[in-house]
Amino acid sequence: MLLDVSDAASLRNSEPPRHAAFVRVTHWITAVCFLALLITGGEIVISHPRFYWGETGNDLTPTLFKIPIPASRNLVPTGYGYVLPDQNGWSRYLHFQAAWAVVLTGILYVIWGLWTSHFRSNLFPAPADRTWRAFTGVIAKHIRLTRPDESEGFSYNVVQRSAYLIVIFVLFPLVIWTGLALSPGFNSAFPVAVNVLGGRQSARTLHFFVSVSLLLFLVIHVAMVVLAGFMNRMRAMTTGRMITVTLTTGTMNAETMSAAIDVARPAPPTEGHA
Repeated sequence: MLLDVSDAASLRNSEPPRHAAFVRVTHWITAVCFLALLITGGEIVISHPRFYWGETGNDLTPTLFKIPIPASRNLVPTGYGYVLPDQNGWSRYLHFQAAWAVVLTGILYVIWGLWTSHFRSNLFPAPADRTWRAFTGVIAKHIRLTRPDESEGFSYNVVQRSAYLIVIFVLFPLVIWTGLALSPGFNSAFPVAVNVLGGRQSARTLHFFVSVSLLLFLVIHVAMVVLAGFMNRMRAMTTGRMITVTLTTGTMNAETMSAAIDVARPAPPTEGHA
């Protein structure tokens, strides 16, 4: 069987690295911490799945809304005849530790991004892309589940750039601010920062909605990585390299194409080596 694509194919690692080493390190630190924050945050919500607006809120005050799940504390009215195991202690401790790890990592990332012009070069949309037509065109491709072309493996499209900027400069600062507002110590030291949000219970409610927005971003982000080529994108974010295929005009036997792809795959590690 002959494929009318090429009579020679070369597969190579992209040069220079798709992602800088600093980006890769901060990405995975943030990913691990964010996973810890999601798990522990869920446990904290289960301990009191009721949300309020204002400064105070408890079992005896009206709710703004509540999540219809059983709680892990028997004094919280949920309508269920049982309670879940209380994991509030360790979850709050780990939530606090992971949050500070994200904050410090984020500060370093922002400083590095400004110092190296990373944001201007890789995240801010080009003038030609700052149009509604360009934006909707990319969204239409995603809705049709169109696989991204090779060029998008080396540069973010306008939707990706906009989403990353919103996450980095809007959602993450908001989730940090609203999270700090839940601390009695922060409330005492910076009462204005809490009052602007409407009070501690308002900050908790806002913290929940911002966290849900970040979770939604994560789900879409992972889905897009899978659509674009999971192994190649994971390789790029781990080693900085992507496998690309260069084809010349002509024909190629299907077995030859398969062999070329096999050659491009990284060899398995030898015994005794990582």
